Amino acid sequence: MLKLSEIWVYPVKSMGGISLQEARVTDRGLELDRRWLLVDDDGLFLSQREHPQLALFQPQVVNDKLRIAHREFLESIDLELRPIFSASNQKVKVTVWDDTIDAFEVSQDASDWFTKLLGLSVRLVYMPDESKRKLDPDYAISGDEITSFADAYPFLIIGQSSLDDLNERLREKITINRFRPNFVFTNGMAFEEDFWRDFTIGNLSFVGVKRCDRCVMTTVDQEKGIVAGKDPLKTLAKYRNFGNKVLFGQNLIGLDTGIVSVNDKIKVFTHSKLKY
Repeated sequence: MLKLSEIWVYPVKSMGGISLQEARVTDRGLELDRRWLLVDDDGLFLSQREHPQLALFQPQVVNDKLRIAHREFLESIDLELRPIFSASNQKVKVTVWDDTIDAFEVSQDASDWFTKLLGLSVRLVYMPDESKRKLDPDYAISGDEITSFADAYPFLIIGQSSLDDLNERLREKITINRFRPNFVFTNGMAFEEDFWRDFTIGNLSFVGVKRCDRCVMTTVDQEKGIVAGKDPLKTLAKYRNFGNKVLFGQNLIGLDTGIVSVNDKIKVFTHSKLKY
């Protein structure tokens, strides 16, 4: 029996994740997932691809606040979990890949705090509910689906067996946080999620729409905030390279809203007929 074993959210894109026992599925992803973002002076998003030290920022929810702590500097900042903006807040246009998205700067104090610790000029922004970032129409279901500041899709799922298969090929084992999934499941075969189309987690329906192609971000040690060599990307490229893309995990769209919990049953109803 397929079972949901881990749930993860990453409140600030490209920073650390929070492991949850249950989470609310919303129209743009899991609640809190990638609603905050660091951008440069031109509004372009920052990620671990160019700034691996972002992994050193670890979020947690404390007393209804989002606390971001830096592992090395031992400093932290508390943010409102559901910020309310007024005319005094600066509305900004930010860019994530090919998308231009409306956001608000959280506060000058927050931007200054991250600027100080990173040593480069950045702003912390938040995606309000009224900001609707639509999915690539080539992979949408209705055409109205939206997502957060995630790279492209609301959810990502990976099987524990897929990670186990990879770790058997690596000199040094890695953890699932290299791949930043929202959902991890157990009791399946390695890479079976590649072909999932229609399935449920608990009582909620999802659709697998695109296998996830991986980049150099998987080489960042999430504990040290440094590039730790060429693996796992180098090893994955030897047996998971399809069309010059290294694939690991499946991007999803959710059809319902509600709660998912660790140990929820997963039922797969249809499989993709597409080849790699």
